[in-house]
Amino acid sequence: MKIAISSTGTTMDNLLDIRFGRCEYFQIHDTDNAEVKIVENKGQMSGGGAGIAAAQQLIDEKIDVIITGNLGPNAFELTSKADIKVYRCGNILIQSVLEKYNNGELKELEEAGPAHNGMGHGFEGGR
Repeated sequence: MKIAISSTGTTMDNLLDIRFGRCEYFQIHDTDNAEVKIVENKGQMSGGGAGIAAAQQLIDEKIDVIITGNLGPNAFELTSKADIKVYRCGNILIQSVLEKYNNGELKELEEAGPAHNGMGHGFEGGR
């Protein structure tokens, strides 16, 4: 199984980035062979449609699970159609994210978060 985590960096000591479409990296953890692949998020610099670009990139990587803060409606629709499960997590260490996932402590997203139009409209408050 391949698990993609939106991340602020390239190591297990970095934090999960709650901004799916605008995160800098995706850490892809393959549970079958214990390999970790780091990919730069292609959506992070787009003027609009960052979530769509990020979702398509992960679909192309054949991801089974995404762990992030939230997904906008378009990214949520794409991942749903691709049968990718999405889980919500806060801004914690990647190592802790994986522990919470493995322990069944993360909530699966069942609906999209608010749409974000253009750059600078990130995850707000404590939602």
